[in-house]
Amino acid sequence: MIGKHGAGMSILYLVRHAHADWVPNEQRPLSEQGMSDALRVADLLAAKPITFLYASSARRAAQTIEPLAARLNMPIVTMHDLRERELSRSPVPDFLEAIRHAWTHPYAALPGGESNRAAQRRGIAVIEALVHRHPHEQIVVATHGNLLALILQHYDQSIGFAFWEALTMPDVYQLKIDQAQPTVIQRLWS
Repeated sequence: MIGKHGAGMSILYLVRHAHADWVPNEQRPLSEQGMSDALRVADLLAAKPITFLYASSARRAAQTIEPLAARLNMPIVTMHDLRERELSRSPVPDFLEAIRHAWTHPYAALPGGESNRAAQRRGIAVIEALVHRHPHEQIVVATHGNLLALILQHYDQSIGFAFWEALTMPDVYQLKIDQAQPTVIQRLWS
């Protein structure tokens, strides 16, 4: 079947969750600013021919696309493997330095944590499964900054710590995956 976007092309809108006030709980909700930005995400994507919405099991990821789900009258499917990469089981003294180290040593993991490479494999497995499940379709995938950057790095090796550090909350990237062409990455959020 040839879809309207070409042979085998799927378009994924990768959404980094909007701002949530930090507390040591993965189910923390969006902040007031995050809720406002979630409405802007809906404004950005509502006119696209989106067929499915997926989100991490973390509350803030789903909340970021809830206004879009309401506009499209579509459910959000939760996928646990879209969760953020766990840096360590316990708090780290210098978070930014620990993230920098993870990007320069992709196979290293802190105690109880997940390495960048393991998280990337997990994220790419989800993306490949979704592309297989939704050929020729446009879907939204709401996730987290580290995992989003690691997914994009799979398609563009120049992506690293500086890219991750420059991500905003929220952020939106369009990923065009076509079996016959190189994958195209485009930032849509401004």
